[in-house]
Amino acid sequence: QVQLAESGGGLVQVGGSLRLSCTPAPRTVSNIAMGWFRQGPGKERELVAAINWGGGRTYYGNSVKGRFAISRDNAENTVYLQMNDLSPDDTAVYYCAGKVTDNRMDFYIHSRTYTYWGRGTQVTVST
Repeated sequence: QVQLAESGGGLVQVGGSLRLSCTPAPRTVSNIAMGWFRQGPGKERELVAAINWGGGRTYYGNSVKGRFAISRDNAENTVYLQMNDLSPDDTAVYYCAGKVTDNRMDFYIHSRTYTYWGRGTQVTVST
């Protein structure tokens, strides 16, 4: 069983930045493709970004392209989501998701593909 723990959420003003982190437990699990999803008030859950477990291949939702960046440190087995130029539309609970895979090249964009989910971290962007 893999557990995912998000951190880094909070309250930020419009135009500000936040960095979210996600760490799986046990930390020895390495071959996990990761994704970040979010669900805003009254909205469906949507993909924010995804990254393959080998690193280097990423995918972004249209609403965050050019503002958000997903990365991973495999030595620390941690995935990050750097969020810049935040707007009120980015207000949501952000979830980390993971899929154990032998394929180090693939990322996954559908929520149903992921096996493991964190509990979420709230990001609120104020005007």
